[in-house]
Amino acid sequence: MDARFSGIVHVLAAAVLWGTVGPAQLVADAEVSLVSLGACRMLLGGAVLGLFTVRAAGLRTLWRPAARWWMLAGVLVTAAFQVCFLEAVERTGAALATAVTFGTVPVITGLWAWWFERERASAAGWCGTACSLAGIGLLLVPDAAAQVDVTGVLLGIASGGSFGTYIAATKQLARRGADTTAAAPMSVLCAGVLLSPWLVARPGGLGAPRAVLLIGWLALGTTALGYLLFARGVTRISAATAGTLSLGEPLVAAVLGVALLGERPGAVAACGAALLLGGLIAVSLPSRGRTAPGGKEPTVAAGGGPRADGAGSRGGTPKAAPRNERGRF
Repeated sequence: MDARFSGIVHVLAAAVLWGTVGPAQLVADAEVSLVSLGACRMLLGGAVLGLFTVRAAGLRTLWRPAARWWMLAGVLVTAAFQVCFLEAVERTGAALATAVTFGTVPVITGLWAWWFERERASAAGWCGTACSLAGIGLLLVPDAAAQVDVTGVLLGIASGGSFGTYIAATKQLARRGADTTAAAPMSVLCAGVLLSPWLVARPGGLGAPRAVLLIGWLALGTTALGYLLFARGVTRISAATAGTLSLGEPLVAAVLGVALLGERPGAVAACGAALLLGGLIAVSLPSRGRTAPGGKEPTVAAGGGPRADGAGSRGGTPKAAPRNERGRF
């Protein structure tokens, strides 16, 4: 029980840190290129993560012939997630951007699970998918009380799709014997390298105090510290428990958006966000009678955004990943 409680505290703390990404971006109000901001966050955060988690033996497994293309896919969607999410926050606000992004993730992960493994969704999975789609539809409906930026919503969907695809890629890496402990920080770092040309093309404002503080928090607080906290807690609790605790991320973003930023979504947008969160709750609830092979309760492990299994991309021996997985870059 002490180990489980410790795991809950660590995972919940990580979710709270991740929920501050959007609000921190808006509070800082730094006049910088969002792509350059994302590149700085990933380069610094990925480097720090790598120092603590990457070992040479694990690094070599990522570039085996069976795994290298999945690793490349992970890098590409990590970069896409970063850019799309930051832009979605800028356009729609922290609360709606986070709700749309993580309301989309279970839909995409479910589709990839069916495509690669012909895995059928449970009743809760179908319910969650329906809620998510309905919620996104409501967010796209014009609201006289508060205009929602349609492009921002679409970027949130794109960031959720990228994140869901990254989870699928991480599962495939684990199935091919790659060390998912090394995969997450290397994906973040390599994605930062991929976006680094923007640091040369659009460096304006990156040296300003507000921008420096924002980059430091996003890289060291939400990426490096959040990852390490999650890594310590995720192996001590079940997948369903970790999924439910991860709902703290959009909840924190919503509370901070309303309390600190004065975000007031209209009635239609609020209903859409509520449906999205309802969908997340539905897919996070444990399924009755559902156990891992051997009759054990499924355990969780994840990666800096992705989650693989057992100790997943956040630590431990690579295994096949459980169905309901999510995390944060």
